[in-house]
Amino acid sequence: MSNIYQFEAELLEGETKALADYKGKVTMIVNTASKCGFTPQFAGLEKLYEKYKAQGLEVLGFPCNQFGGQDPGTNKEIGAFCQRNYGVSFPMFAKVDVKGPEAHVIFRFLTREAKGILGSQNIKWNFTKFLVNRQGEVVKRYAPTTKPAELIADVEAELARSIQADEVNH
Repeated sequence: MSNIYQFEAELLEGETKALADYKGKVTMIVNTASKCGFTPQFAGLEKLYEKYKAQGLEVLGFPCNQFGGQDPGTNKEIGAFCQRNYGVSFPMFAKVDVKGPEAHVIFRFLTREAKGILGSQNIKWNFTKFLVNRQGEVVKRYAPTTKPAELIADVEAELARSIQADEVNH
């Protein structure tokens, strides 16, 4: 299978969530960190989520402490930080590894499907973003430096493309 719907992950609160629950949604999957220079992107991701969730966008945050130890807190502390400082209402998952032998299976899949610069599968830093279509296929990978506002055109195009495809199929 070449879609994300075969996977599941643990939410910050500890319950297991099947990514199949997001079937039919356009999804932005991001590895996050609470103490990173890119941490203010939480605000932009939340804006994106608020603006487009009614049209079918989901943003999924996966905290990671592999880059400079920039997310050392517990899952509970991470959740409180995101909510308190950035009003994050999109789903946040339990802390995971996104590279190396212990990388979460979702990130092994994402990096295999959407390679980085020079064909690298490695995630180089926090706030690497992956856009996934309504069929669960990885459409595009974005660098940590790509701000959420710069994703709007691609998100809108994917939301529109998905709706047009649905109309053609019915």
